[in-house]
Amino acid sequence: MVSDEALRYPPGSLVIFTGLPGAGKSTLLTRLYGLTGDEHEPVAIGPVRVIDSRQSRNRWGRRLSWAPKPVRTFVVYVGHVSRIGRELAAGHSVVAHNRGAWPHVLHGFAWLARRRGRPFHLILLDVDPRTALEGQHTRGRVVPAATFDRHSRRWRRLLAQVRAGSPAPAASATVLDRAAADALRALVFEDVATVVDTG
Repeated sequence: MVSDEALRYPPGSLVIFTGLPGAGKSTLLTRLYGLTGDEHEPVAIGPVRVIDSRQSRNRWGRRLSWAPKPVRTFVVYVGHVSRIGRELAAGHSVVAHNRGAWPHVLHGFAWLARRRGRPFHLILLDVDPRTALEGQHTRGRVVPAATFDRHSRRWRRLLAQVRAGSPAPAASATVLDRAAADALRALVFEDVATVVDTG
């Protein structure tokens, strides 16, 4: 739910930021929660745990420098998802990063939240593919063209579904364009009604 430049969710929720690679998910998490990008573990902000995939990448990057990239990517992602599961199990509200819009991944997050009796919410950062590609070049990690094309197709389908009124598998989905993302000041976890806001 959007109100006064804040998004409001029930306590204990799992809130996933998703969007095209390079859309600005880590940038937004960094601004909202004062991350440095050097963290190796989830960041505690009161009862909230902030989990960026950079944290897992920072932990495993040097240890797995010898491994092929697909192996490194797999280990980093499994570590990232495992951290989300652990923090939900510990009773925390969780704000986390997810790359792209792969349906099986979103259903996996929904399962994690449901298993712990928690609501699952999505925040979709909607930027055009050119802007996302510029973001990839800025951060120095560019997704292969074929992979990015697959991300783009799935992203368009997810956006169309949400804008048609269906946030499934999440309880709610909020779409933020670049201006709305820049205006966002906080995520607040309090007892509120769960609604679908398609921006």
